[in-house]
Amino acid sequence: MGIKMRHSALAAAPLALALLAATGCDSTSTSDTGAKPTAAPSSTPVARVCAKPAGGPAKAPAGAVTVDPAVVGDLAAKTRSNPPNTTFWLRPGKHRLDPDRYAQVIPKAGNRYLGAPGAVLDGRKKNQYAFGGSARDVTIRHLTVQRFVAPHDEGVVNHDSADGWVIEHATIQDNSGAGLMAGARQRVRASCLRGNGQYGMNAYKAGGRISGLVVEGNEITGNNTGDWERRREGCGCTGGIKFWAVDGADVRGNWVHDNRGTGLWADTNNNDFRIENNVIEANDGAALIYETSYNAVIRKNTIRRNNWVEGRREASRGDNFPFATVYLSESGGEPRIKARTDKIEIYRNVLENNWSGITLWENADRFCNSPANTSSGDCTLLVRDTDRCAKPAIARPPLYADCRWKTQRVDIHDNRFVLDKAVVKCTAKCDRMAVLANYGTYPDWSPYQGEKVAEAITRKQDNRWHDNAYVGPWKFVAHDPSRVLTFGKWQGTPYQQDAGSTFRARAGG
Repeated sequence: MGIKMRHSALAAAPLALALLAATGCDSTSTSDTGAKPTAAPSSTPVARVCAKPAGGPAKAPAGAVTVDPAVVGDLAAKTRSNPPNTTFWLRPGKHRLDPDRYAQVIPKAGNRYLGAPGAVLDGRKKNQYAFGGSARDVTIRHLTVQRFVAPHDEGVVNHDSADGWVIEHATIQDNSGAGLMAGARQRVRASCLRGNGQYGMNAYKAGGRISGLVVEGNEITGNNTGDWERRREGCGCTGGIKFWAVDGADVRGNWVHDNRGTGLWADTNNNDFRIENNVIEANDGAALIYETSYNAVIRKNTIRRNNWVEGRREASRGDNFPFATVYLSESGGEPRIKARTDKIEIYRNVLENNWSGITLWENADRFCNSPANTSSGDCTLLVRDTDRCAKPAIARPPLYADCRWKTQRVDIHDNRFVLDKAVVKCTAKCDRMAVLANYGTYPDWSPYQGEKVAEAITRKQDNRWHDNAYVGPWKFVAHDPSRVLTFGKWQGTPYQQDAGSTFRARAGG
């Protein structure tokens, strides 16, 4: 984990009621034929669900058990006393659990929890968890869940990462830890994940992988109120959503904004992501980090005004690393791992007035079984036994290649990159597009010492920019942070990047 690593069930209701209202902001569009991006009104919608939450049923559905907010602990008690597949309707008002810190609702398989307009489950800053347990296929709709105090790295809703849950038209806000956790086949739709202490959602399942996750039409805003990177520098433990070991995720149509830290962060052995049609803006850190992970499509997103806080801070410290708004760290396409794509493809996005653009990075000292691997204990998806990545075997095929998470097979095309330094309020180091690595030094038995990794990521691992449109004073970094290039040198030998791309040095006009 960590940004730089240099040294370091109800059927889903129609979503049209609450999902998406058009922004009307300027953006770009292209056709699927690969035409150059051109200015056009944005078709990327914004999920304004926090300001306009969809109302739940005003009356109890037929057969539902009614839950009374005047009775403390009524929701948990009635859940215990009723069989699986029961529907519960929470009356308007503030519902409370027993005052014990561990008091929580333990659903049974197939339970459904529906909030009436104004129904709130309030932890009163006393209860740690709202909904937990291992029951599958639980649905929570039209309910506000707030003021629970989950510990660091834990979550309030679906605390135990059970499978098949549906969280829809919910507001999960003002909690410590993560607003919710995730299990396999989880669906999070049209919900407001707002103002939580660490994450809006922590997609993590202890001891296992999460498959088939859908995150659609949500507003994810103002999370990491606890400012955990300041409290634990380099922890890599913050953001709007953090994904860990997720195999197959669709992240679409969300509005991810104003989070302290990263907007969306996929960290450690994720695979097969589609991140599309989102608006990601005004996050303090990167809009998106895809780290030590595989195979993704990132397309048709509007990405603007991200990384102003963290990028500016590092530049003021004199750091010349190209901190970016889309950051791929030791991540790439791998045909041997089953997915809907065998590369990382980034296309038809608009990136406007962020702190820098896209950085492809690979830490030469970070590999399976290296002390420099901050994803401690994890190995690549190609080598399950960490101990195999040791000398002398690691210096020979196949382990020489397979013990590394590699930034490879990245295809960046038909995007529009706009930078106006007057808007970003910067004079330098906010204008970079980069593909680079560090000089390998550690550990002393590493077969990746020297410039081997820098040469590989820059020239040998099929990382390509092409057919993009640049507006503004962009610069390009290749091989290592010291090689800052003009557009012409970036296009020329030996780098040969951005064939078919256009470059206009000044924004506006």
